Amino acid sequence: MAHPLESAVIAAKQLPAEEHETLAAILIEEMASEQRWTRSLAASQPLLGALAAEALAEFKAGKTRPLNGLL
Repeated sequence: MAHPLESAVIAAKQLPAEEHETLAAILIEEMASEQRWTRSLAASQPLLGALAAEALAEFKAGKTRPLNGLL
């Protein structure tokens, strides 16, 4: 069985030539978007950790209450 990427390339090659550039642009933009998301998430880890610690401290101090219908 072919690797999924190989299968996608084979399918893409079946498209009309004028669609190849459009498909390539979509793929490149999607990969760039994924890289931006990964960098953004990594950069936010210290802030997310601090917010989680703050929320946990508030919970342990009894300063929180359940959301209606969720807990």
